[in-house]
Amino acid sequence: MSTLNEYDAVVAECRHIYEQKMKDYGPSWRIMRPQTVNDQLFIKAKRVREIEQTGVNMVGESVEGEMMAIVNYSIIGLIQLFEGYADSVDMSRERAISLYDKYIGDAKALMIRKNHDYGEAWRDMFPSSLTDIILTKINRNKQIAANDNQTLCSEGADGNYFDMINYAIFYLIKQHETE
Repeated sequence: MSTLNEYDAVVAECRHIYEQKMKDYGPSWRIMRPQTVNDQLFIKAKRVREIEQTGVNMVGESVEGEMMAIVNYSIIGLIQLFEGYADSVDMSRERAISLYDKYIGDAKALMIRKNHDYGEAWRDMFPSSLTDIILTKINRNKQIAANDNQTLCSEGADGNYFDMINYAIFYLIKQHETE
């Protein structure tokens, strides 16, 4: 299977979960400030790292589910970054899904460009390295949020969210290959 097909298959799973959550909760996350989105991402990635290090999963939810949540929360992070957060739920489910499709499309376009330049280096990486890179990107975004979303010479929070989406999708592709 080609990278594009594998990528699309993972995105379809992530989008399905996002749509189901929209039916359950609507875009209740609209009230989340940037640091809250980053902390949600942090707890997901930190849990994956703990399971990777200890081999113990006491909650029972899958690592794959956590990586799909990282994809979805990263898209939420992009929506919050570009739309701003709200004091109440101010967005329809349809708009939230439309923005999901826009940002996942942008992430895929970025992946295609980077995959070309880096020669699919991620295929030779350990899944645990992908987790560590995601955690690094989260910590970068936490620092950027602490700096009022200003950077001096680095990419902004949006670049880190896009990278987290793609690294989490790569992780999930690698997991599917080992099953």
